[in-house]
Amino acid sequence: MRIPPFLRGMLIIAAIAVVVVVLNLETALSTAALLVRVAFVLAIAFVAYLLWRDFGRREIGLWDARRQWVFYGAIALFVVDLGWWFLTSLSGPDALVFFVVAAVCVFVAVRTWREQHRYS
Repeated sequence: MRIPPFLRGMLIIAAIAVVVVVLNLETALSTAALLVRVAFVLAIAFVAYLLWRDFGRREIGLWDARRQWVFYGAIALFVVDLGWWFLTSLSGPDALVFFVVAAVCVFVAVRTWREQHRYS
């Protein structure tokens, strides 16, 4: 008898859930989830660093000091804002503040970058 792949996958998930409940592994599971979440944030940060190192550093280094401070300040505030979102559960006014700060940071960084690419 051949079991459809969807049903086989659901049975595997159900078996894992039963093992977690029977062996009382909820704490270990939540710890593993937190570690995976931190690893995901670190992976995103590493990729962003590699992109900046290969493409942005030389170009941004040619800008005047004020524009560099504005650009890097917007990026730093955006990273802090993302960290706040990853570490806490946002709802209500906190979520509104998160999205407003993120939007302002992206706007400032993109506008500063575009001002440097106008050919006039």
